[in-house]
Amino acid sequence: MHFSTPFYFHVTFFDLLWPVSASCSPFPVSTAEYLLLRLPSSQINLFCLLLFKPSLTQSQNTMLLFTLFFFFTFAVAGSSAASLPADAASLLAFKSNADLDSKLLYTTNERFDFCHWRGVKCAQGRVVRYAVNSLGLRGTVSPASLARLGQLRVLSIRNNSLSGPIPDFSTLVNLKTLFLDHNRFSGGFPLTILFLHRLLILDLSRNNFTGSLPQNLTVLDRLGYLRLDSNRFSGEIPPLNQSTLELFNVSNNNLSGPIPVTPTLKKFRISSFTYNRNLCGEIINKPCRGYPFFNSSSAAAAPPSSPLLQNAQSQQGITDISPPAEKRHHKIVGLILGLVTGTLLVLAAVLSLVALIRKRREEKEELEEMQSKIKSNLGEEDGKPPSLLSLQPEATNSETSESKKGKPPRMMKNGNLTFCSGEEELYTLELLMRASAELLGRGTIGTTYKAVMANQLIVSVKRLDACKTAITSGEAFEQHLECVGVLRHPNLVPLRAYFQAKQERLIIFDYHPNGSLFNLIHGSRSTVAKPLHWTSCLKIAEDVAQGLAYIHQASKFIHGNLKSSNVLLGSDFEACVTDYCLAMLADTSVEDDPDFAGYRAPEIRKSVRKATAKSDVYAFGILLLELVSGNPPSQHPLLTPPDLANWVRAMRDDDREDDMRLLMLVEVASICSQTSPEQRPTMWQVLKMITNIKEIMDDSSRDLDHGYL
Repeated sequence: MHFSTPFYFHVTFFDLLWPVSASCSPFPVSTAEYLLLRLPSSQINLFCLLLFKPSLTQSQNTMLLFTLFFFFTFAVAGSSAASLPADAASLLAFKSNADLDSKLLYTTNERFDFCHWRGVKCAQGRVVRYAVNSLGLRGTVSPASLARLGQLRVLSIRNNSLSGPIPDFSTLVNLKTLFLDHNRFSGGFPLTILFLHRLLILDLSRNNFTGSLPQNLTVLDRLGYLRLDSNRFSGEIPPLNQSTLELFNVSNNNLSGPIPVTPTLKKFRISSFTYNRNLCGEIINKPCRGYPFFNSSSAAAAPPSSPLLQNAQSQQGITDISPPAEKRHHKIVGLILGLVTGTLLVLAAVLSLVALIRKRREEKEELEEMQSKIKSNLGEEDGKPPSLLSLQPEATNSETSESKKGKPPRMMKNGNLTFCSGEEELYTLELLMRASAELLGRGTIGTTYKAVMANQLIVSVKRLDACKTAITSGEAFEQHLECVGVLRHPNLVPLRAYFQAKQERLIIFDYHPNGSLFNLIHGSRSTVAKPLHWTSCLKIAEDVAQGLAYIHQASKFIHGNLKSSNVLLGSDFEACVTDYCLAMLADTSVEDDPDFAGYRAPEIRKSVRKATAKSDVYAFGILLLELVSGNPPSQHPLLTPPDLANWVRAMRDDDREDDMRLLMLVEVASICSQTSPEQRPTMWQVLKMITNIKEIMDDSSRDLDHGYL
């Protein structure tokens, strides 16, 4: 029997094989068909001759079927893999070890384009950016995978469950950004990273790395961002002297010894070194024992003279004059007094530390009790649908007790739902409190919920953090919101109402179903982040600038907390600013979120100075940079305007025409984010710049349509 075409054999072979092996074959029908079609016809004819040999019994034919099937499956798979582009093969090798739960749905059919795989960004057919963050990836990074992506600029696999050591990355000579944080990587500091001389950003935080830090970490002379915190590194801190380094953190490790006093390390806060019990030195105001550099006198640190040294001194005519016995006695007494004084000081320090720990523990227990109460009130513990009903009894306990005693309830503004700016009262406090509550997000000063009332009206309810807003009295709170409530602009989310009672404070805004700018830029659980087109960037930038300029012009207030999660998208995807003018109600001096810290202007970041309109301008510049680059503030390098433009270009890889348009926005971002507040423009000037860019683009488009360009 002989078949002249592979197609005829494919049908006959598969029809015979499938009834026998359907329950055992690890390949779906489509994969098997694909492999059969790619098999050379000479091999197929040979298989057919063997398969239908008359002398074989039915059981022998069945066994032969399995043998041949697995033989040509692996043969074809090998030839298929060999024909893959090198970058695609590298990504598949990474997936095979790091994606044990198949979160990455990469396909290699005949029409596949690996540049469209999730997290992949290409330029001229080569992978330049690979970011698979927060996908729950589980496994290890194989040595023969990502290290072969020779044109890679950005590698970000943060916030997964990857484990094992870091492979050799020395071949990634073009790498500029490396995020490996929030995983379970182990082993020592990956020394091959020291070969990446173009590296600007390195984040190894929140892993299980051990061992010492390399002293020659200074060879990464372009480094602007270095996070090694929350690991188990030991030994001493290298004498980092990179003038480019602007973000540095080695807290929560096992580091020891004196911190090198370099101009670079001296500019960082003590919080960058905390939770390393054995660190000491001038930078953290902790004296070092046994390190002469930190002793008050060099004489105290001088070791006793050895006989060899004494002999050398006598040969050179140097006479060793021993102190008299009386002076020795005084020295001994002084030494004893010093020891006693030192012991008392240490004891006082220990007692102060114990008192501080006890106080913090009490504060933590009080906070946990409050959070537990809130959770139980919202129905998060008993499995019932959460609601805002729990606030009503707390608000009206005193009134209830008084009515039980026969006294009329007190009608106070405190405890009632107050509508702003003559708003129509579309719902009552009881209706609002009985609304179902869905958590939308936790912010700097509170938690936001989506509240769906019985009349199907949907609003956003921000529940303010009682601890942070405790600095504002009830009367000041009402007066402030009365003023803020009158602000109305198409690019502001209107404040409709507010409520306060005891330690509960709520603010009611309109609900925006299209989410926030943060989700649009970086993606969410239901969407994948994609770089925004320059026209979208320009439109959003103009909308936000309009809203901020209105706040600055129409009132004495400022926003004070501008960030991408506080910009919501309206029904027509217009950008609307929310949470404006609320930061002054709360104490936001302590904030652990590195992205929030990135929006704060330098003049208020490390001081007690209050935010100003120029602080809003700085935050707008950072937001604009986040918008055009697609990276959060914590990943923004500290660069000069030309280098900043190159960095944005590397992040986006747009064509040249769009590239030039985006660079105009980058220029605006650079001007807004000047270190000195005096050098920053006002928001009205910023709005004028963006309007001019829009007019230039419109004129260029019209000229192009008429064939002038």
